[in-house]
Amino acid sequence: MAAIDKAEWQAWMRSLGLQVRRVREFVGLSQEQVARTAGVSQGAVSRLEAGRGLGTPLLVILKVRLALTQALSALDPNLREDGLGRTLGFDSLVFRPGTPMTIDSAPITTDPDLEEMINLYRELPERRRQTLVAVVRAAAKSLSDAVPEQTRQKA
Repeated sequence: MAAIDKAEWQAWMRSLGLQVRRVREFVGLSQEQVARTAGVSQGAVSRLEAGRGLGTPLLVILKVRLALTQALSALDPNLREDGLGRTLGFDSLVFRPGTPMTIDSAPITTDPDLEEMINLYRELPERRRQTLVAVVRAAAKSLSDAVPEQTRQKA
């Protein structure tokens, strides 16, 4: 069996951590909520997301994956990408000598615009989120009100 290069392992753990954070933020959970659901400490989730958990037990990784998979499963099936395992990067848990250990940033949802909207919302400070929601709500209403007018004009 080939030895795993330390730098390669660190890069893989950072990739895994970034993907775990991306999924956690997409489903709208805090580190504490994921930790509680997974039965691990918030510090373990933080270390995993930061890629600092080079010695993170596989059990912690699997528990966090299960908690996030359950949260993703609760999404509307029409919006959710079918490959949940791929989304969390666990199809690459097997190390193949000579093959870089990377995590693809697989889509979380079938709608990239929805993922972008959610990411924009999550990046805002909490006090600004309601403003974004109000703007989007007004824009959606305006656009939906305009559809019948455009349909009438074509007829």
